[in-house]
Amino acid sequence: MLEKIKETADFLKQRMPTYPTTGIILGTGLGNLVTKLTETTEFPYETIPNFPVSTVEGHCGKLIIGKLGGKDVLAMQGRFHYYEGYDMQQVTFPVRVMYALGIRNLLVSNASGGMNPDFEIGDLMIITDHINLFPEHPLRGKNHKELGTRFPDMSEAYSVKLIQKAKEIAARNSIRVVEGVYVGTTGPTFETPAEYKYFRIIGGDAVGMSTVPEVIVANHAGMNVFGISIITDLGVPGKIVEVTHEEVQEIGNKAQPLMTQIMTELVADL
Repeated sequence: MLEKIKETADFLKQRMPTYPTTGIILGTGLGNLVTKLTETTEFPYETIPNFPVSTVEGHCGKLIIGKLGGKDVLAMQGRFHYYEGYDMQQVTFPVRVMYALGIRNLLVSNASGGMNPDFEIGDLMIITDHINLFPEHPLRGKNHKELGTRFPDMSEAYSVKLIQKAKEIAARNSIRVVEGVYVGTTGPTFETPAEYKYFRIIGGDAVGMSTVPEVIVANHAGMNVFGISIITDLGVPGKIVEVTHEEVQEIGNKAQPLMTQIMTELVADL
């Protein structure tokens, strides 16, 4: 794995116009944030050595370097999921490469289903913590001390400092935000009513099929992490309706200008 990380990082370093310290991972229906980037250089995933290729509709599959909020950033337009058949090392490989390229702040976004009865469809949820229900842990196996310690601390998986900054930005721009715990599951099925109830009982506010593996690896590397979810459907008794991937994308598209505003100002403040 170390050789693959180095090979991929070296390939990109030779072609990168700048060397950002902030990375962004954009999830389902959230890829349009890259339209706000200026002075961009794009790398389709299929052209990058050792990179997986996203197979999910709504994930364009590009690594993009550009400016956001006046700062250089490295953005993933589309991520990789465990349910696509990738193992956890493949899912989190881009985060390893980001760190090798000098990324120290990681901003992650996703679309998720809300279980908190106070949430509304279209809400932006700042992730304060997560519950990992994936069957494979991204750090399972041999630990390479060059990448991080064997037993990384997860007491502040999501930076309290970045959370506070995001809340201040939202308040300044009159953007409604909620806070909560994100539950990471394998997918690809959406949740049953009983599963929603279970996830709520164990402490979850929203559930999705990504993010947790990447955040674990980012913490393993010592990155500062900020996470935000767009609540695209509700798993609240009496409010559960049939949901499709297309509807998730549509709601994500409607809410992402507000998410983009928060992300842009947060990057500018880093």
